Amino acid sequence: MPPMPPSARRTAFVTGGTGFVGLNLVKELMNRDWDVTALHRPASNLTFLNRFRPRLVVGETTDGASLRSAVPKGTDTVFHVAGNTSMWRKGDAEQTRDNVDGTRNVVEAALANGVRRLVVTSSISAYGPVSGEVTEETLSRAANSRVNYQRSKWQAQEIALAAVSRGLEVVVMQPGAIMGPYDLGTWSRVFIMVRDAKLPGVPPAELTFTHVRECVAAHIAAADQGENGGKYLLGGENKTMLDLVREVSALLKKPAPEKEISPILLRVIAAAGDLVGNFTGKQPAITREMADSFGRKLKVTSAKAQRELGYRVVALKDMVKDCYDWMVAEKRI
Repeated sequence: MPPMPPSARRTAFVTGGTGFVGLNLVKELMNRDWDVTALHRPASNLTFLNRFRPRLVVGETTDGASLRSAVPKGTDTVFHVAGNTSMWRKGDAEQTRDNVDGTRNVVEAALANGVRRLVVTSSISAYGPVSGEVTEETLSRAANSRVNYQRSKWQAQEIALAAVSRGLEVVVMQPGAIMGPYDLGTWSRVFIMVRDAKLPGVPPAELTFTHVRECVAAHIAAADQGENGGKYLLGGENKTMLDLVREVSALLKKPAPEKEISPILLRVIAAAGDLVGNFTGKQPAITREMADSFGRKLKVTSAKAQRELGYRVVALKDMVKDCYDWMVAEKRI
């Protein structure tokens, strides 16, 4: 009898592969010997993505035709990580195209090409302006939110979940504030602001923090173990932004603000910044959308993800240190 052929490699298609979560996801998929195809825009910076050597294809989620031709036929899992995280109303139209229309195009491409499962990176923001304890059963208020990021993330995940009735397996991941290596400009900006003494105050925000390593591990687990049509909150320690700044300040050995800005002052700053931004066309440091998002007290539980996906909670101190070490190694700080 001839020898059995080797097992076929798992195939994955990743959108947003040049971004923070996408880079970590592609890296981990390649480490686990998946056959990975990563989508990127024509003008994307491929410096980091090329390190992991996935198959690269050019296209955009907002271009349905290019997306359908980019997804290989019979792909096992599409990881839709691409997203627009703008928190300024001037970018709302583009954000809606990216998050809502882009997700619709990903769904259609997956169905057209016989994809088995779609894992969507959503956000805790898809619950909208809620406070208190948040679980997967919490009723979303995003549809009526003044913050387009919240509305668009909610709309996007609902579009994806609706495809279950059309035969596509779908799992939605809802991380909190993600930190860790390959952060090219999200929370890593806090390090730069503290280093350069450009952080005059700290917004009154309570967040749930997610290590990017555990975030992508949960994404990969969801390809097989996630509930079809299910949602998974990926939170962690519920800490304030002031807690984050203190951890960063300690690592940099730099002074930082010792108390939070009052909510009233934050809104005044945001209103003034918006007024200036209307004339300059440049996004202010604090927008009204940011002010609307801050000030809420959230207590997020990730029990479902821990139970079903093996998700692990990491201490804020550890993920801040991992981000710092990466920035030092890459000479970004």
